[in-house]
Amino acid sequence: MLYLVPTPLGNLKDVTLRALEVLQQVDLILCEDTRTSSKFLQHYQIVKPLTPYHQHNEHKVVTHLAEQLLAGKKMALITDAGTPGISDPAFLLVRECIKQHIKVECLPGAAAFVPALVNSGIPTNRFVFEGFLPLKKGRQTLLKQLATEERTMIFYESPMRLVKTLEELSTYFGAERVCCVSRELTKIYEENKRGTLQEVAEYFKSKSVKGEIVLVVAGCS
Repeated sequence: MLYLVPTPLGNLKDVTLRALEVLQQVDLILCEDTRTSSKFLQHYQIVKPLTPYHQHNEHKVVTHLAEQLLAGKKMALITDAGTPGISDPAFLLVRECIKQHIKVECLPGAAAFVPALVNSGIPTNRFVFEGFLPLKKGRQTLLKQLATEERTMIFYESPMRLVKTLEELSTYFGAERVCCVSRELTKIYEENKRGTLQEVAEYFKSKSVKGEIVLVVAGCS
């Protein structure tokens, strides 16, 4: 049995009772970073063995983990924050479990793009989640394709690349396209900056940007 367990984005109170119950019951917890996950688990007095599972080792350990699951172990997969599989590793292990007829259950819970989308003030009835844009190869091609996308678009971005990305989107989508940057969601310094791509880019040029970033951009009219 494999459980996919969402963890809080920042505020440790944003966890479900069921998630805590599952984490108490499993034999092993797979996590992105054992140091980060240990702090969360210690807060709720959960003591379980931890095993790293991240983008750098997932290809190597998938078969071994599936063998342990087939042998009867119950595992939970968590990430540093949010829902496993949303711009975080999970797909390979889930696919292998399905192939091996191992039961997989995903609990509902936190995902950063949901509150960012809802509080953006940009239409929520139709949207597309793009995650992180390619750093180099295929980046320009994708931006050209998305320039005519009519649905609301959601991106994840790092603080270091935020201004560059906003400027590129302004070039391809038009400087007056409406957007919202959500930063540090659920934390003390949460910020939601709304405006045109040009306005928001100028705003963040003069700031030292930190934290996790979700960028919501209006679709093409």
